[in-house]
Amino acid sequence: MAVIKSFKLGKGNRVTLHPTQVVATVYYQEYDGRKILQIDTHGSDDREIPDKVSQTIQLDESSAQQLFDLLKKDFGFR
Repeated sequence: MAVIKSFKLGKGNRVTLHPTQVVATVYYQEYDGRKILQIDTHGSDDREIPDKVSQTIQLDESSAQQLFDLLKKDFGFR
């Protein structure tokens, strides 16, 4: 597991929508004086152990700001 330090915008890759949908749990915490956002995705209903944590993504304040700026630009969020 790692904290994402930055995002880069990819180009030229064809994106296809994944057919499986899952639930994610979001946690806000402070660790060593840093704000951390953690997103855990859970296994889909057809997995061997449904609802088991599959992936964990962590963002610090800097990478969260970068992601927010990308979302504002591409989705028009305010």
